[in-house]
Amino acid sequence: MPSSRVEDARRAFAGGDIDATKKAHSHEAFDNDQQSSSAGEYVGNMVYGALDGIVTTFAVVAGSAGAGLSPGIVIVLGFANMFADGLSMAVGNYLSMKSQQSYYLAERKREEWEVENYPEGEKEEIRQIYSRKGFAGQNLEKLVELITSKKTVWIDTMMSEEIGLIPDKKSPFLAGLYTYISFIVAGFLPLLIFVVSYFRPLPDSFLYPAAFVLTFATIFAVGSLRSLVIARNWLTAGLEMLAIGGATAVVSYGIGLVLGGIVL
Repeated sequence: MPSSRVEDARRAFAGGDIDATKKAHSHEAFDNDQQSSSAGEYVGNMVYGALDGIVTTFAVVAGSAGAGLSPGIVIVLGFANMFADGLSMAVGNYLSMKSQQSYYLAERKREEWEVENYPEGEKEEIRQIYSRKGFAGQNLEKLVELITSKKTVWIDTMMSEEIGLIPDKKSPFLAGLYTYISFIVAGFLPLLIFVVSYFRPLPDSFLYPAAFVLTFATIFAVGSLRSLVIARNWLTAGLEMLAIGGATAVVSYGIGLVLGGIVL
């Protein structure tokens, strides 16, 4: 996820605000960036976990509505899908991040070994990288000398410029955990009215419409939060997810309607 300073810079750009741009590039802004909480790094995992949770659980509700299933069956199917699919997504996120980090470390060790054992070749690679960027002559040689004068900067440059890898310092476990929790919390909302009705019976004719309204409102709200992790206006981001939720509802309801008439 982009830092708060970058987000401020994006908003300044979107509004054409020069003063806000200057503020986002001030020393104070850089200092605050370095001191900011690392919890914000997992906002992307939470947002996408929540979106996946509510959309997939809502698909169960919409399909059940099309098939005319009882509220009790909706609760069983919804909770089974919510916990199982949420776990699958969280584990997948964990394994994916773990694999990417392992690959990065393996490639970094290779670059470190090459710098230590064949520095001339690695210097030439730096020279070629920046030569392709338009540097030449003394400027190029000074740049190569400056970058290779500090080993960590040298290796960082090789990782990003030669291999195209940037380190991800987030914890795979926490990323998976945040994903799972947000999936469960958001995924529960389409089922909320059915759970309430189980303890305090409500008319069946009220349950599905109420679930649809609550779900669409939540999809729009969570979808709007995507603006925190993508360069998109909050309204546009919310409407996009609302359209996806609507498409999910139509498809799931239609399948439930067709198959329900065949097998039930």
